[in-house]
Amino acid sequence: MSIPTRPLGKTGANVSSICLGGWHIGQPAIGDAEAERIMHAAVDEGVTFFDNAWDYHEGRSEEIMGKALATGGRRQKVFLMTKNCGRDADTSRQHLEDSLRRLQTDVIDLWQFHEINYDNDPEWVIERGALAAALEAQKAGKVRFIGFTGHKSPHIFLNMLGKHTNWDTCQLPVNVCDYFYRSSIHEVIPELKKKNVAAIGMKSLGGGNMVDGGRIVAGGVATVDECLRFALSQDIASLVVGIDSMKVLMQDVAIARAFKPMGKAETEALLARVKTVASDGRFEWSKSTQAYDGPYHRRQHGFPE
Repeated sequence: MSIPTRPLGKTGANVSSICLGGWHIGQPAIGDAEAERIMHAAVDEGVTFFDNAWDYHEGRSEEIMGKALATGGRRQKVFLMTKNCGRDADTSRQHLEDSLRRLQTDVIDLWQFHEINYDNDPEWVIERGALAAALEAQKAGKVRFIGFTGHKSPHIFLNMLGKHTNWDTCQLPVNVCDYFYRSSIHEVIPELKKKNVAAIGMKSLGGGNMVDGGRIVAGGVATVDECLRFALSQDIASLVVGIDSMKVLMQDVAIARAFKPMGKAETEALLARVKTVASDGRFEWSKSTQAYDGPYHRRQHGFPE
């Protein structure tokens, strides 16, 4: 049984409903051989959308992913996304060349501006030439599609959305707690849909270590199955999932294969259960704290690492 695919907005591409996250798979503790084994198995199981970023584990995530995809024709089977941390033209160009080299590819299928988390990030991307560099790379055939990501606040997403008329994607938090706190589901995804910009979900478990299932699961708010099914029931093209073991891979694959949208009664019961603990950000640290802000971007904005 294959993993369902969904259209990626207006791009014409179809991607697997779950996407292998680049941060977790690049953790040094996993080891190169095991990380490659997990990625090979993911492709074999039908997970053909892979996520990464220039700054994940100081480039290790891209390097190990590039190595894993370089054999057995796997690169041709995968829709490959990575992210640019630059906020100006020269840095963006350098990050792209670094990513192409590490990932051992001539073209990035989807290149997204990473961590649009700070109020002035949208202005920086435009005024300092980063978007112009991305469009230049797209014209040169090094990048197929362009988007942006973030995990802080709807008003920042909407500001970025308005800076360009032809974004292809936006990656943002989608989880049961998001429904009640700085909500992507209520405030951002409807605006993306109006512009035919594909929404890519992330942080379905609230972030955190996969050993304990993520913050929302570890806190007893909801089960892994409930979290993933709720997120997949939203208007998203794919859901980025943190995978750091074969066990987690097969768990997520099974949920994706068996997925049916949550019914109204089940959704309402789940939301009623989480509402009292969801509205203050205690399970969404990526929004309510700087715990998930990458050190590279903290330095950009003058914050301590």
